[in-house]
Amino acid sequence: MTGRPQNDLLRQLTPRDFELLAPYLQPVEVEASHILHHAGDAVAAVHFPCGPTLVSFAVPVEDDREVESLLVGREGAVGVAAGRNPSLAYSRIVVKLGGTLVRLPLRALEQAQQRSAALQEVFSRYADCQFAQLLQTAACNAAHSIEQRAAKWIISAQEHIGQAEIPLTHEQLAGMLGVSRSYASRVIQMFKARRILATRRGAILILDAAALDARACCCNDWVKKHFDEVRGAAPADG
Repeated sequence: MTGRPQNDLLRQLTPRDFELLAPYLQPVEVEASHILHHAGDAVAAVHFPCGPTLVSFAVPVEDDREVESLLVGREGAVGVAAGRNPSLAYSRIVVKLGGTLVRLPLRALEQAQQRSAALQEVFSRYADCQFAQLLQTAACNAAHSIEQRAAKWIISAQEHIGQAEIPLTHEQLAGMLGVSRSYASRVIQMFKARRILATRRGAILILDAAALDARACCCNDWVKKHFDEVRGAAPADG
């Protein structure tokens, strides 16, 4: 492919390191609800969400429910934590918001990392950030209310896509929270009553971002702070 995809992880690479990967990058268009992996599938490629594309990790729990444990957008990649060899997916990995993904075979990434210690360091640091995000999500699910978590997820989705109208249904929000659709709808109605949110068919519109932020937990802020610290400590050259 020509040019740099709209993915922050790929765009932070040095020109030399990007050229090591460029011949193997394959853009693919995906729709919402497209499943990249079921739990137990072999993971043999890294996928980089581009632009507003958003991918989620859905972990199964009892009663045939799933809980969203991770959202990945243009800031990162899916499959990096699989390491240097193909491994098995622990969760269902599904496209939350459709758009462009750039696919890179893990084998090609491994070969490039053998040629560049700086490239290996970039992906190692991102894997650290992703693990921190998972830890923060676990703490959030245990410590914070449904209202706080709902506000957090909506803000996170908005930050990933960069617009106030988020193509997110009540059912999708329920999946993020690990609650029933009716419960998620009651939370949304509460936000609507306070004129914080509005809804359109298949979308949520943020009317008062400051009020929504005031009702969210601080988990997103802690994760972003860690991302900034880890990236700030990265080597400057390749």
